[in-house]
Amino acid sequence: MNLPALESEIGLRFRNKDFLLEALTHRSYLNENPDWKQSNNERLEFLGDAVLELVTTEYLFNEYPKEEEGQLTLFRAALVNTRMLSRIAETIGLQKYLLVSRGEAQSSGRASETILADGFEALVGAIYMDQGYIHAKNFILRVLIPYLGEIVEKGLYKDAKSLLQEIAQEEYKLTPTYRVIEESGPDHQKIFRVGVYFNEELKAEGAGPSKQEAEVAAAKHILKEVGTGAPTG
Repeated sequence: MNLPALESEIGLRFRNKDFLLEALTHRSYLNENPDWKQSNNERLEFLGDAVLELVTTEYLFNEYPKEEEGQLTLFRAALVNTRMLSRIAETIGLQKYLLVSRGEAQSSGRASETILADGFEALVGAIYMDQGYIHAKNFILRVLIPYLGEIVEKGLYKDAKSLLQEIAQEEYKLTPTYRVIEESGPDHQKIFRVGVYFNEELKAEGAGPSKQEAEVAAAKHILKEVGTGAPTG
C-alpha cells in the first residue's frame, strides 16, 4: 500500500503509520486476511465520530451566534451524515486505500457509502491519536467545513425526518416516532428496517445500512406519497 501517496492527498504525515493502517482496515478485510497485523477501524471510527462532533459543534457555535440549538443541530447533522462524509472521503481519494473484502470492494450504493463514511471517521480518529486535537481540527476545517455554505444556502439541512416532523406537528400536533422492526445481515453489513409511527399507527417503513438512514427512508416514503402536504389518516 502506498501510504505516502495517501498522506500527500490528505496533506498530513503520520508519525506512527500503524494508526493510519488501522484506520484503513475494514472488518471485512480481516475475514479474508486473518493474519493481518492491524485491528479493524471500528474503535478509531468511534473516536473520530466524537472528534468530528466536537469540531463541527464548536465551529457552528462560534459562526452562528444568533441561531438556536435546534437549528445548529440540523446544520451539524447535515455536515456529518453518511452521505456527506462519504462524499468527502471520495474527494480526498480515500476509497483507493481502504482495505475491504473482495465482496465489499465490488459493492455500491448505500453499503459503499457507509464504508467510506466510517473510514473517514476512522481517519479523523487516527489523526487525533497520532497528532492531537489541533491537527485533527485543522484537517476537518479544511476538508469538511467548506461544504457548510452549500448546506445552508440550499437548505440541505432540512432532511426528510425534519420536514415530516414539521408537517406532523403543524397539522396534527404530534411528533412522529421511529422503531426498528427488523435487523438482518452480518455485523459488517447490517440492514435495518424501521417503521415511522403517528402515535401507535404505523405509517411507513424504510430500510438502510444504519438506523438513521432507515428512518430517513421511512420519512421519505410518506413525503413522496403526499408531496409536502400533511400525511393523511
